Amino acid sequence: MKLRLLLFTAACVFFAACGNSRGDLSTGIIPAPQQVAWGDGAFRMPSTLLFATNLEGQAKADLEAWMRRSGDGFFPVSFAEAAGDDIPVLYLLLAEGGAPESYRLDVARGKITVTAPDAAGLFYGLQSLGQLAERCGRRIPAVVIEDAPRFGYRGFMLDVSRHFRDKEFVKRQLDLLARYKFNRFHWHLTDGAGWRIEIKKYPVLTDIAAWRPYPDWEGWNFGGKRYCRRDDPAADGGYYTQDEIREVVEYARALHIEVIPEIEMPGHSEEVLAVFPELSCSGKPYVNSDFCIGNEQTFEFLENVLSEVIGLFPSEYIHIGGDEASKQGWRTCPKCAARMRKEGLKDVDELQSYMIRRIETFLNAKGRRLLGWDEILEGGLAPDATVMSWRGTEGGIAAAAAGHHAVMTPSNYCYLDFCQDDPTTEPVAAAAFLTLEQAYSYDPAPDSLGAGVVPMILGVQGNLWCEHVPTAEHAEHMMWPRLLAVAEVGWSAPERKDYDDFYARALDAVAWLQERGYHPFDQKNAVGPRPESLEPLRCLSTGKTVIYHTPYSPKYAAAGDGSLTDGLRGGWNYGDRRWLGWLDTDVDLVVDLGERQPVRRIAADFMQGFYADIWMPRAVEFSVSDDNEHFTPLATVGNDIPVEFKQDCYREFGWTGQTEARYVRLKARHNGRPGGWIFTDEIIVE
Repeated sequence: MKLRLLLFTAACVFFAACGNSRGDLSTGIIPAPQQVAWGDGAFRMPSTLLFATNLEGQAKADLEAWMRRSGDGFFPVSFAEAAGDDIPVLYLLLAEGGAPESYRLDVARGKITVTAPDAAGLFYGLQSLGQLAERCGRRIPAVVIEDAPRFGYRGFMLDVSRHFRDKEFVKRQLDLLARYKFNRFHWHLTDGAGWRIEIKKYPVLTDIAAWRPYPDWEGWNFGGKRYCRRDDPAADGGYYTQDEIREVVEYARALHIEVIPEIEMPGHSEEVLAVFPELSCSGKPYVNSDFCIGNEQTFEFLENVLSEVIGLFPSEYIHIGGDEASKQGWRTCPKCAARMRKEGLKDVDELQSYMIRRIETFLNAKGRRLLGWDEILEGGLAPDATVMSWRGTEGGIAAAAAGHHAVMTPSNYCYLDFCQDDPTTEPVAAAAFLTLEQAYSYDPAPDSLGAGVVPMILGVQGNLWCEHVPTAEHAEHMMWPRLLAVAEVGWSAPERKDYDDFYARALDAVAWLQERGYHPFDQKNAVGPRPESLEPLRCLSTGKTVIYHTPYSPKYAAAGDGSLTDGLRGGWNYGDRRWLGWLDTDVDLVVDLGERQPVRRIAADFMQGFYADIWMPRAVEFSVSDDNEHFTPLATVGNDIPVEFKQDCYREFGWTGQTEARYVRLKARHNGRPGGWIFTDEIIVE
């Protein structure tokens, strides 16, 4: 009797680890596999897995190197190759058939078999086995998993220009990218804030352009954007030697990750033009941010740089940036004007397109392909270029419809520098918002795009820009667990996605990461949506007409004229279609309550977002009227939040007392800073 009870208790513990019942087991695997079929019985995991494989040469050496490192916590047991009379219990076998990177994982009572058409598939099968074992413990239920990626491109971009991260940090993130089946690492190596790659022909790039006399990006950006020599006592920055680049590229290759370098052009190039001012339109340092396209020396420089880059990176693609060029200098530059006349270019957009096409020709001659941000569409797309769509999805869709490949990375789903929880308590971030759930909800290639477009979309990528991310710990906080959502978007079929199930797996993954010394966002303690936004509000002003003496900006029109009395409070994000915005103006609003009635309270919330130029009003004036002509002042409430306060914040301005009125007026005074916004979400009258 006692033995039966003991066995029953053990079975309950076993099934509780993996799910509630045999029909409701969870693999715990991220990204979710495509097909899972549970069997009878279980495999008892030994402390050392004896394995056999038909991999040979470098592929086998790569796998064995990972197996040795996996003892640092990336797999729950150690590995040893079966030899002599040893009987292996893990078989890793290449087999014909199946899509690239696919695998079949078969866990039976006496052995585990992973089969795949390539070494990447075997590696991914091992990653799934490791997560399954961590979920279920030493007794892994019998299961057959058949799995393959939805997209062939599953990427992550790290910006190391704004704040430099050393090679060891990069390698630690590559370990995680491999675990979650990413296969591209986009390395943003150059930008105005610092040049991060050794170029032998131009040592000044790493002697000066890699260093700033400021402790962080913010100091540089708001303090004059100057550079200094590396031996300056105030120097902050860094770069990768060519040997370090080779080390990282090889480390990634062994993890089945291709490293794609990005060398920015023609814009975001202040650091180059500070040390080579002759490549700018003005010919002076610290004036322009764009290369001079009319200067033949520009192309000589770029081709020399790219030649060294190509020698370091064996990737199919070289990313050339192409985004956010100001093009201002080109409009008045004699050399650019001469180039436009010679080439028959009608405007500066076509001038940029000329540069992109010329660089593509150079890359193609070297056996490489050009990848760029969606601005490379402007002025005409180079013949073989691939577009990385970040300003929404339109650029990628347009490129795909025109027969070009696209990688989807729209900022509202894929930008990991956006704040992920309550911005009043989270670290200062870019002035936008992206939750785990929102990242997970993205579909890069819905069937609705059509049969001609969907096949041209290569995949998806998460991006971490680091203007506001000064430390390694902060970077990990922004990356994880949202990159887990990107992983599942890139790998799993839409019909396999389930946010509630993913959320539970993500919490387990966060705990796993924390145990291994990573610094993910503590998702289980997330505040979630702004509390005020959760419940509709009912008050005297709800549903009433608002008279807009100051028209709101069409860019931030929320739900239109009824937005301020619809009972819906805004969330953390000013772009959530609940906040109305006004640019460079006072705000004058009147609510018509329909009839004269007692009023005890008038209030409205405002927000401040330093990096979005959103400011608290200087003051808010409240007044009332019976005829909408003669108003009686009630109160003027001043602002006590300084413009230097960089943390996003929210504040109610209000009046309480006793009066009677039909019309309620609110005037929010602009603080006078050019380019400044005022945002409010609801006028509350009680």
